[in-house]
Parts: sequence; C-alpha cells; structure tokens
Amino acid sequence: AKRASLVANIRKENPNTLLFDAGDIFQGTPYFNFYGGELEFKLMSMLRYDASTIGNHDFDNGIDGLLAQMPYAKFEFLSANYDFSDTVMDGHVKPYKIFWVEGLKIGVYGLGIALDGLVLPKLSKETKYSDPYEIATDCEYELKIRQACDLVICLSHLGYSYTDQKRPDDLGLAARTKYTQLIIGGHTHTFLEKPTIVKNGIGNDILVNQVGCYGIYLGRIDFYFEDVDKVGTDVARISIS
Repeated sequence: AKRASLVANIRKENPNTLLFDAGDIFQGTPYFNFYGGELEFKLMSMLRYDASTIGNHDFDNGIDGLLAQMPYAKFEFLSANYDFSDTVMDGHVKPYKIFWVEGLKIGVYGLGIALDGLVLPKLSKETKYSDPYEIATDCEYELKIRQACDLVICLSHLGYSYTDQKRPDDLGLAARTKYTQLIIGGHTHTFLEKPTIVKNGIGNDILVNQVGCYGIYLGRIDFYFEDVDKVGTDVARISIS
C-alpha cells in the first residue's frame, strides 16, 4: 500500500513517469510458494509497471512456472541476452522496447546474469545466455542510432560490482557503453544513497543506480529535457517502510 501510494503521488506530480523493475520478482516468500508468482505479477500490474528484466530467481519454479504466470503480467519483460527461442517462453520476452513520453522516445533494454551456478539446467532448460557487454553494444546502437531514441536505459540483473574482473557487472557495463544514459541494477542487493556516475566508452557520464532489495526502497530519477536535449537530472531514494 505504501509503494502504491508513493507511485501514485509521483505520477500525480509528473504524469510522464515510467516504472521499472530490475528482476528477481519471484523469491522464496510464503506468497510465492503458495501462488507461484501470480500475486507478484498482479500487484505489479495494478501499480502499472512498464517493464522488468528477468533475474535468476524468476526461474525458481522453472521456465514452465514462469510461463504459467505470464497472463497476470500487464507489463513488458525485457532481456536481450537470454534467448528463449527454443523454450516455452518464446515470444514472451523482448530484447528492448521504445516508450513514447510526451514526444520523447525512451529506449529500454534488459540484461540478465549468467545462469550457470545460479539456476539448475532443469529449471532454465534451453534458455541460452549471451555475453551482456556485447549484447548491450548492439542494443544501444539500435536504440540510439537506428531508432533515434532521446534516452536509453538498461534494466540490468548483472549485479553492481565484483572483484572478479572477468564477471560482467554494472560498473563494467557502464564503462563500455556509448549511448546508454542510465543503468537500473539488481541482483547484488546494493543500497546506493545516490547513483554512481561512470565515464562511458566515449567519455560521457552514465548513471548506475541500485536501491537494495525486497522493495525496501523506491528509486526515483527525473530527467529534464529542453526540446529533445537532456538538460538535467534529479535523483532520490525513497523508503517504503
């Protein structure tokens, strides 16, 4: 109820609001164990989420269990580096989506973490994982250059940062991008007071944000545009408790 109230107030203040999730909608709560994800998808749909990426815990009931709950989700699932074409989820997940907001084109793509060691093969089945850094390069080029988006956002379930430099993470992703302007992250349950500013591959600033886990906080980032040029950003981390 608190989250719904906060979201409603933000939308009242600014109708040009998009609401996103960075994955792991499913988790081992009594509600999930009983309803299998139906409740989570229904509540997110009631809050009018616009899109979510897919986290490793969203495979907890297997790919068939995920498919069974899809009719209750009235929002998009975005994951560019998971290939579901040989699974029952084929056609239910998009690599990216473009949202039109007051004449602005907002391009959003999703990235998921490597499933090996996190998800049993019997649960993910024939889901294929691709290198997120390479896929991100393709997605942001498509959205910014070919589709002429005014703002490009990544919904990432890679994790904020790892000591193992070979393991893809949000900070590494940010440093390699050219056209992505915001990464909304998950998986590592990192509580950031404010987004981390990273220099991307061409020396421009990109924001990397993550507001923890379990719905304790709601992250808010406001982008300001004059015509189609971004002229400012405000950020906030709002407590749900």
